[in-house]
Amino acid sequence: MIARTRSLAASFAFLIVVAPVFAHHSLAMYDMSNPVTVKGVLERLEWTNPHAYLYLNVKNNRGNAEEWVIEIDRPDFLKKNGWTSSTVKPGDIITCTGGRAKTGARTMRCTMVELASGQKLRS
Repeated sequence: MIARTRSLAASFAFLIVVAPVFAHHSLAMYDMSNPVTVKGVLERLEWTNPHAYLYLNVKNNRGNAEEWVIEIDRPDFLKKNGWTSSTVKPGDIITCTGGRAKTGARTMRCTMVELASGQKLRS
């Protein structure tokens, strides 16, 4: 009986610790089935864990700049795909493709970044 209780307690503790990890990596807030593409000027890059972020000024249909927040993967994944913290710099024009927020907010989970040179990097 004591062994069963300990086993259940250990299982419960494991679920409490692991559940937030799985919840964090949900793409449910993004519409990944209908990718969008935005092109703009990079304002800044946050090279952070668990995800890096690109902040882009993108011109809307009226020619006004709007800030888009582009979520890309974690730095170790990016490095495996050819990125460094200086791959893109403020002032660079880049094109990002990915799933836009389902709320319509100007944010996306990016899957591909195209540099001005034409080089494409998985993100």
